[in-house]
Amino acid sequence: MLIDGRALAEEVYAKIKADVATREVAPHLTIFTCAPDKPTQQYLALKKRKAAAVGVQVNVIEVPESITTEEMITTVTQAQMQTDGIIVQLPLPTHIDTTTVINAIPVAYDVDGMHYDGTSVTTINPVVAAIAAMCQAHDVLLATQQVVVIGQGRLVGKPAAIWAQTQGAHVSVVTKDTTDAEAAAVIAHADILILGAGQVGLVTPEMVRDGVIIFDAGTSEDGGELKGDADPACAKKASLMTPVPGGIGPLTVACLLRNVVVAAAK
Repeated sequence: MLIDGRALAEEVYAKIKADVATREVAPHLTIFTCAPDKPTQQYLALKKRKAAAVGVQVNVIEVPESITTEEMITTVTQAQMQTDGIIVQLPLPTHIDTTTVINAIPVAYDVDGMHYDGTSVTTINPVVAAIAAMCQAHDVLLATQQVVVIGQGRLVGKPAAIWAQTQGAHVSVVTKDTTDAEAAAVIAHADILILGAGQVGLVTPEMVRDGVIIFDAGTSEDGGELKGDADPACAKKASLMTPVPGGIGPLTVACLLRNVVVAAAK
């Protein structure tokens, strides 16, 4: 069964819109970007469009490509005086220390969940929040399950592994340093796969067991089309699977805006 991320996203948007309508001041999100490429520009435009539809104000600030790490940190930290949430849109140019800039975002304004560590003090990463919402909608419990996370990036793999552990799952993480044999062994025994490698067709049907649940957050562009880490044919063996596009992506944006609304209420 394919999970309809768009339908779930619309449910979240409806709740956000109803919530915002009761407030005197609209929630406000500030997004910093630097030298954004075309896909990034399109993603930013999508965020602004979805935010406007539910009454969330978004200010996208494109800083000059010549900006230094120190200047970027100053710009980011000053923004908290006039907004409810702060995002630093990745990637940043290579001369900027991305980790240092991300760490400069105050935890209370970190609506993108970059500081997420599994505790209630930090905000859940929107991709992970989307996966959690899908699990709730389809009665998927992670406790005692064998969860395999492919990739360890800051946007998918790392926060997904942390979250799965908080849910009581037995978590294995496959990285670029994992041997092919080791990866094949853990994937073959996975009850749930969370994909975030960004490699088109990385997981094929013969690699997974019948009844596996696949959350594919490894979106990449291939020949002008969005594709996931999982071969679409895996759906024949999976009990649940997120398509690309139309799966985790749409719900991630909705969960991000929900984080902004929650931050604004604090």
